[in-house]
Amino acid sequence: NAEYMGKVNLMLGLLRTLKRAPNVFRRTIPKSASLLRPRFFRGFASGSEASSLGSSANEALDSSVLNILANEKPEMIRNIAIIAHVDHGKTTLVDTLLRQGGCSVSNERAMDSNQLEQEKGITILAKCTGITYKGYKINIVDTPGHQDFGGEVERIMSMVDGVALVVCATEGPMTQTKFVLQKALNQNRKPFVIINKVDRPSARPKEVENEVFDLFCTLETKDELLEYPVFFASAKGGWAVRDMKDERKDMAPILDAIINYIPSPKVDPTQPFKMLVSQIDSHPFFGKLLVGRVESGVVRLGDKVTSVDQTGKALEAAKVFKVLRRYGMRQFEIPRAAAGDIISLAGFVASTVTHTLNESGRTDVIASIPIDPPMISIRMMVNNSPIAGKEGNKLTASNLRDRLLRESDSDVALRVKVDAKDGGIEIQGRGDLHLGILLETMRREGYEFAVTPPSVVMKPGPNKALLEPFEELSVEASVEHMTPIMDKVSNRRGVLITTQEIGSGRAKLIFHIPTRGLIGFRSELLHETRGTGLMQSKFLEYQEYKGPLKKNTRGAMISTAHGVCTPHALKEIESKGPLFVRPGQKVYEGMVIGEHLKEDDIELNPTREKKLSNVRTVGHEENIRLVPVKPFNIEEVISYVRDDELVEVTPLNVRIRKKELDPNARRKLKREAKAERERYN
Repeated sequence: NAEYMGKVNLMLGLLRTLKRAPNVFRRTIPKSASLLRPRFFRGFASGSEASSLGSSANEALDSSVLNILANEKPEMIRNIAIIAHVDHGKTTLVDTLLRQGGCSVSNERAMDSNQLEQEKGITILAKCTGITYKGYKINIVDTPGHQDFGGEVERIMSMVDGVALVVCATEGPMTQTKFVLQKALNQNRKPFVIINKVDRPSARPKEVENEVFDLFCTLETKDELLEYPVFFASAKGGWAVRDMKDERKDMAPILDAIINYIPSPKVDPTQPFKMLVSQIDSHPFFGKLLVGRVESGVVRLGDKVTSVDQTGKALEAAKVFKVLRRYGMRQFEIPRAAAGDIISLAGFVASTVTHTLNESGRTDVIASIPIDPPMISIRMMVNNSPIAGKEGNKLTASNLRDRLLRESDSDVALRVKVDAKDGGIEIQGRGDLHLGILLETMRREGYEFAVTPPSVVMKPGPNKALLEPFEELSVEASVEHMTPIMDKVSNRRGVLITTQEIGSGRAKLIFHIPTRGLIGFRSELLHETRGTGLMQSKFLEYQEYKGPLKKNTRGAMISTAHGVCTPHALKEIESKGPLFVRPGQKVYEGMVIGEHLKEDDIELNPTREKKLSNVRTVGHEENIRLVPVKPFNIEEVISYVRDDELVEVTPLNVRIRKKELDPNARRKLKREAKAERERYN
């Protein structure tokens, strides 16, 4: 899709240069003809034209809806974002609001249209949609709830005027609840609170309401923002009320609050056109789309627009090829858009997030909201294993560089640095999940590459000391698991701050721990607590570097041969630890084939075949049964690998290998690492 869109944009640029674009792409449609084409309509109509459009096809909208969408008065527009901690019900709430607004929603979590979002059950990308209610246009932005995708929340704050804070009635405010609310309050976005999932038996709505108010006070909220309404809702049940005793009917109370409580956008329709690009989208026919809120003026189809960066430097002069807006799950083509509305524009090549679009010839700049810096980095390089290039079709350093630079244009929380010496690429992001989603997306697009284990992004401190990010870690688990959890956190340079009994035989521990100490800790916690442990973390501050730590307490089983794994060899190896490979899978020298039960690495031959002889016995053949191998998840494997290993990623497989395939070179590096640990200890 990315290559196709690049070709489309290149073709449009050539056609504009030849001054043929108007003749090729602009079409005149008589009023008597249908304005509808599949999934798009070419313009808003009014009166009798809107009536005829509404009955022309199944995809057509009611004439009253068209008239509302065509209204350009800013006071009839509301822009709101739905923010919450992960799995507190944001996307389900948006689905319910869409149905309440008269839009058809085919399935649950319809806003999570990305394949990875559907597989993982979380929202990864912020998405905008729209509905109409009582004559108002309401633009709704669904945001991610995971801390690794906080950059998506930060950049959309420039498009909205208020937020709906969704909090689970059982869990209450969590770490990401505080993060997203802090971002909204910093931009003076007016909030109101929705306590969701109150129909659960474990719900405690009144206690959670008090906890939310305490959170607002902790964040030193301005007095005018503390007078927020509170709603009790069940997004899955499709109802919301102001009081638990009210009739539970529909979501009308929330939509009424959006109209009456959230302010209209503060824009000036009389000034020249200006828009800050907040998101990058794509379209199968129109290519790259720039998404944002029109801050002033009006933009029309065919207008000439100048794009400038945050320094005021003009980057691109282009003609608006298409103007699009969202309604429900559909995207429609419109002839013009006015100040206050959230729209998408096509026809641009070089423009990206944080750029300002101006009327032709103007270089005004709209300041973008500062984005928190990344804390985790990995290094990507060309795959050089003995079986490289046999499974992927995008292998070169230029392929990887171009793809990552395109991603950094649309993801403001991602930073890409190319090393001119060896061609390696450093990728910096918010967390292992943030980077893992990017790697998984590239893998599915046919890329083949190798990546190093994640490391933290350091920054210089006083007296030439290195500072590393620290986080506040909150762990909830059964009391009997507290001692091993404290031992594991201590081994990762963590320090216990407080302990609190929370009832039902469970306790809550608060630690201060380096960010690098959290890499891979979640899987250890789940293993230690048999899946019952819960952990949350939030950035605390930068502190002095605490020295190296040993991330993996077990050694690796390393292949000494190149070939195909045999059941006979794997049966003998299985007794030494869990396997990562299956019979019939290709391996090579230096590839990690399993986890050794002891701390030291061990070298084994998984390709050895059973020796045959001339002796024959009466009986049956040997029946070899192996423990099934759990397939690797990219986020898990980049957190699991040791410092002397690489992750080899191809469209078909995810493998672990040693950085040095030669066993003699590995022994030398191991001695050096041991000496460094002893020096710090």
